[in-house]
Amino acid sequence: MTNKNIPRDLPLVVIIGRTNVGKSTLFNRLTESRQALVADLAGTTRDANLGEVEWNHRRFRLVDTGGFLDTAFLANKKKSAASIDELVQKQVRGWLLAADVILMVVDNHDGLMADDRRLAAIIKRMLPDAKEKVLLVANKTDAPSQAAQAGVSYELALGAAISVSAVTGSSTGDLLDAVTEKIVAPQDSTATATSAPIKICFIGKPNVGKSSLLNAILGYERVIVSPVAHTTREPQYTDLTYHERRLRLIDTAGITRHSQQAAQLIKAGVAKSLTALDQSDIGLLILDVSQALTKQEAKLVEAVVERRKSLIILANKWDLVEQRDTAAHTQEIYRLLPFARFAPIIFLSALKRTKINHLLDLILNIADNRHLEISDKELTRFIKSCLAKHKPTKGKGAKLPRIFAFEQTGTNPPEFMARIGAKENLAESYLGFIVNQLRQKYDLTGTPVKIWIKK
Repeated sequence: MTNKNIPRDLPLVVIIGRTNVGKSTLFNRLTESRQALVADLAGTTRDANLGEVEWNHRRFRLVDTGGFLDTAFLANKKKSAASIDELVQKQVRGWLLAADVILMVVDNHDGLMADDRRLAAIIKRMLPDAKEKVLLVANKTDAPSQAAQAGVSYELALGAAISVSAVTGSSTGDLLDAVTEKIVAPQDSTATATSAPIKICFIGKPNVGKSSLLNAILGYERVIVSPVAHTTREPQYTDLTYHERRLRLIDTAGITRHSQQAAQLIKAGVAKSLTALDQSDIGLLILDVSQALTKQEAKLVEAVVERRKSLIILANKWDLVEQRDTAAHTQEIYRLLPFARFAPIIFLSALKRTKINHLLDLILNIADNRHLEISDKELTRFIKSCLAKHKPTKGKGAKLPRIFAFEQTGTNPPEFMARIGAKENLAESYLGFIVNQLRQKYDLTGTPVKIWIKK
């Protein structure tokens, strides 16, 4: 990850510190969220968490980095990384080099440790302007009487520490005041910065390439990629502007129905993934097209359909397939995922960054489709054409149903109402026929459509 590739639409504030000093708790407090996974286990945070903070009419992007584990990578003495923990350290170095302000967090309760001193020394060697950029934060100052303990932080020669309690929120306002005094407002703020983002949730089994796809879209190593299952433990939120539209990309933990690893972190990560899907507009179901599909993909489609989210199916690792017959693979995917026939399929390779712009264009198109509005006059003509092609078929009962009116009752996603006689029933298959006719006449690619009956 290099400085030039990291998005700079907002000032960048980076939280760093050794493990278990409360970085993620502080991140959640400052962003007023529960985005970062918090646990007593060292190294819980792997990928950096990104959020936005507004304070004193100033906005900045806040980054919660993985726990500080190995000074060699921050000092750039190791050029390559093999383990996940080593990949974490390489990512942390990139964020530090790009930061406008660095919040170095120490544990006021435990006092300074050897790792705190080593980290401070490396930051000062890495950044000539460290004293101007770094704010020392003495976390876990849970009572006024403990504030005096923060005086030991003068040993680090990074200025006076700001004593806070991330758990209670004590003095975090003072910390935000200090941050906003240091940041410089961007010169090119645009109207898109305040518009509501299109929220896109990456879902799929572990190791299908979700994190690789996110990195391919962004063009830099936003999340750590590893063949180890459950490398991504918590949803990763990243904002992106494309064609003057704001997108919020959410990379989630791999979702499995029955995990052999019963670790609490994995369960918590999967729960957060489903919550992220609840809050999204579009689900990107990533498949490893080089492997056979399983029932788990069907369960994920079911979760998307139940939540009435739009859907795009991404057949990833297309470069690993020997016989690249898109028609045959499309037919097989729809056969195994029959409820996903409304979703377009893109065959791509995240590793080779193929069809990325096509995917982003499709996301914008589907986001617009969710808000499609059709006039009553147009829908009257539409339903008459449906009745002319195919008379309504009855459900239960002997009486043939009649459709007296067809109206739109909602958007995001589109919803319609068909009014029939009080003692009549309309077959589900005929509602499916109307939905198919709507899709043929109007652009509803990738978008669920609901029709309910009023008697």
